[in-house]
Amino acid sequence: MRIALGVEYDGRPYFGWQSQGGLATLQDALQDAVSRIAASHTPVFAAGRTDAGVHALEQVLHFDTAAVRPLSAWVRGVNASLPASIAVRWAHVVPEDFHARFSALARSYRYFLVNRPVRPAVWAGKAGWFHLPLDVGAMQEAAGFLIGEHDFSAFRAAECQASSPVKCMQSIDIRKEGEMVVFDFTANAFLHHMVRNLVGSLIHVGKGKRPPSWIAELLECRNRSLAAPTFMPDGLYLRRIRYDEKWGLPQSEER
Repeated sequence: MRIALGVEYDGRPYFGWQSQGGLATLQDALQDAVSRIAASHTPVFAAGRTDAGVHALEQVLHFDTAAVRPLSAWVRGVNASLPASIAVRWAHVVPEDFHARFSALARSYRYFLVNRPVRPAVWAGKAGWFHLPLDVGAMQEAAGFLIGEHDFSAFRAAECQASSPVKCMQSIDIRKEGEMVVFDFTANAFLHHMVRNLVGSLIHVGKGKRPPSWIAELLECRNRSLAAPTFMPDGLYLRRIRYDEKWGLPQSEER
């Protein structure tokens, strides 16, 4: 039997999603908790690997098990074995050809950025921070160059293992909510550090260091060294994984 889980987590205590031999990772924590309920070693597979310090509002994973349990056991039972920083939100039986990663149609990430002169306390570790005023209109104009299918090599980490740097950016929304600037990105897939690299370069535009057209130039040159530095992970959230309705996943409303 194959089970899919919707999971949220605070990424601060972990060295990212993927198991790393002795380091605290989200994969290990969830795998251990699921294995307890399954009463056997049960590998788990996620829709995407988040980095150290990156959070999730709804990560999706799947696992195979011969254990017969009510769905409530895969939610409440697994949660009872998880730390407070991780919670299973839902469980659903899926066909054996469902795969959390390869069946995904799109991924959405959100970045929260506190934009004020003084660093945040309540949002520390949960949002990024930039001290200078930002021109949201200029960042929105710059983001327009990113929509569509592009080679995103200029925003790709050196250690990225993706087979191709070409991805399709479906939508970007940037808005100001009080002292918070909120960035929403949706694409078919993302490269390693891609969102944080995009946020860093958009901030360069927002503070007036570069014109909006600079983003188009970066896409064209495909040179990571010419783009802005990777921005902090604190404000990055895996917000949603979109699947075909045929899988019947009980995903929450947009968050």
